[in-house]
Amino acid sequence: MKINKQKLLLYAVTDRGCLNGKTLEYAVEQAILGGAGVIQLREKNISEDELIEKAGRLLIICRQYNVPLIINDNYKAALKCGADGVHVGIEDDTVEKIRSIAGKDFIIGATAKTVEQARLAEKSGADYLGVGAVFPSPTKTDALRITPQLLKEICGSVDIPSVAIGGITEENVSEIKGCGHSGIAVVSALFGADDVKKAAESLISEVIKTI
Repeated sequence: MKINKQKLLLYAVTDRGCLNGKTLEYAVEQAILGGAGVIQLREKNISEDELIEKAGRLLIICRQYNVPLIINDNYKAALKCGADGVHVGIEDDTVEKIRSIAGKDFIIGATAKTVEQARLAEKSGADYLGVGAVFPSPTKTDALRITPQLLKEICGSVDIPSVAIGGITEENVSEIKGCGHSGIAVVSALFGADDVKKAAESLISEVIKTI
């Protein structure tokens, strides 16, 4: 399964810490029903076996709705569990290395905070970029901030699609209008909501106005 720009309109990144009693499976399905086109499973503090087990449960849901499941950082776990791809940060294994191992049909997303990083990721075989943090992020408090102008420069420097990430909410997404992004990646604004499906619908309604 390859990725397309339409699926990137709302890219949902999981965080069990903000589910407020909801199960991960329920929250993910509600996000998809609300319009999320990609699910990224992000788990920083569990074993690879646990990661694969959680991914397997989410894959059942994602397959039902034809939505790609992306694993954060760990491409080996992604390949083992049959996930559709991986998203890697600047400190992780290189896109080039992962592409050489995983093949052309495996989705690879890469974080970019500069034009140079964006161009290198594209040249190395990335399918899309995650660009940010565009606002202060409650899930990554040490994340380097980028301005809307830099977001626009990064998005315009490559031919692959880019999603803006970092502290994005229904209320502030209008501040990145016209920056060239294909969509937004959200964590707490989606999974921290009481009604995840409704939150997804509202986020999509707002992000469409910015593209």
